[in-house]
Amino acid sequence: MADLSPIDLQKALKGADYPAAKDDLVSVARSNGADDGLVKKLSETGTKRFDGPNEVQKAVFGNE
Repeated sequence: MADLSPIDLQKALKGADYPAAKDDLVSVARSNGADDGLVKKLSETGTKRFDGPNEVQKAVFGNE
């Protein structure tokens, strides 16, 4: 598995509506053909609801 990037995350969540529940974003990522590793990282975040893509990025990648 290649390293995941914020760009990969943006592509995976294309078309997502915010605010969004984590489970909804996982479904969007899967339907967009996201890498299994990215889906796993997203599903394992401690956050249950996201107000926007920046919150998702912080939850998945931390303070990179």
